[in-house]
Amino acid sequence: MKFKRVFLIVMDSFGIGEEPDAAAFGDEGANTIRSCAESRYFVCPHLASLGLFHIEGVEAGSRAYHEIPQKGACARLREMSAGKDTIIGHWELAGLVSTTPMPVFPYGFPQSFLDRYEAAVGRRCIVNRPYSGTRVLRDHGEEQLRSGALIVYTSADSVFQVAANKAVVPLDELYRDCEIARKMLTGDLAVGRVIARPFIGDLPENFTRTSERRDYALSPFAPTMLDLLREAGLDTIGVGKIGDIFNMQGLEESTHTTGNADGCRLTKSIQERTDWTGLCFTNLVDFDMLYGHRRDVDGYARAVADFDAWLPSFMADMREDDMLMITADHGCDPAFTKTTDHTREYVPLLLYGKHIGAENLGSVQGFSCVANTVCEALGVPSHFSSPGLLSGIVR
Repeated sequence: MKFKRVFLIVMDSFGIGEEPDAAAFGDEGANTIRSCAESRYFVCPHLASLGLFHIEGVEAGSRAYHEIPQKGACARLREMSAGKDTIIGHWELAGLVSTTPMPVFPYGFPQSFLDRYEAAVGRRCIVNRPYSGTRVLRDHGEEQLRSGALIVYTSADSVFQVAANKAVVPLDELYRDCEIARKMLTGDLAVGRVIARPFIGDLPENFTRTSERRDYALSPFAPTMLDLLREAGLDTIGVGKIGDIFNMQGLEESTHTTGNADGCRLTKSIQERTDWTGLCFTNLVDFDMLYGHRRDVDGYARAVADFDAWLPSFMADMREDDMLMITADHGCDPAFTKTTDHTREYVPLLLYGKHIGAENLGSVQGFSCVANTVCEALGVPSHFSSPGLLSGIVR
């Protein structure tokens, strides 16, 4: 059967247990779903019905969830790329395996680069070292507000982050400064993302990051499933930070969101449209940004419950030729205290549609099986490394 529309939803950072090479990343013992399941706020009967707790290796959650009959196909996916960040994870979901990790800067960016950057943007830069995004505001937000300097910081990921208070650096200027950084960060400095981090407040106690974050990513190094779908004349629609992650390569349209609820609302509105055929690719960022990195177990569990509560109406309104795919791009265990960074984990894949059978597909090598499955569903030839998964599960 050929599907007309695929909805691919990424629960950003919803890992399901350490991968075999987790120790090499310093992530031995990480398990995002297990940590969330220990919270009293973890409620997800609808994800359970899609097969989440039938996935190989998933032992978390109440026994009742494991006994809910499965009405979709499920699999456990192992990442093959040399990294555990958002860009690499999404690129692999879209078909590209990154054999070389993106550069990181555990001691900050070279002063020679900062000197050139300050001259280009016309503002001084402060901090320039790895930092928690909320802690850097607490420690340096007052100086930024007083001086107008840009807070530049990084993390264990391949990122160049620029934070500024909207009271002294207008949002358009902050975005412009990040666009300048993106153009300058090339060669050995070519980080995966430049991130604008606007904040508000006048004291360390009330400094708050706004929802106006914007990511400026590298373009994918080769064609992805998005490019193949566009070349085949199909629509490619991004929701959330998908447009940023792929630098709009292969996307017909993409809309930023303010968080999970807004992302779900927009995805539902796209479902209700009748003017498109192809792929709707959604990233739900709150799991990672608000709860994983902040090591907020209860907050993460509530976010899972909220997403789960949204699913029934979406599933009920799916057409005969619609397919829903739910997955993740890496882990970010909210109970993992060695770091506040992403964790190297397997991710789930749940497939649902009126013609998708209840099947457990076991463990699959490579997130790129998602790209081939999307292309297979929409009747577009593809060539990515991990095979598509529809054979034998479409009724």
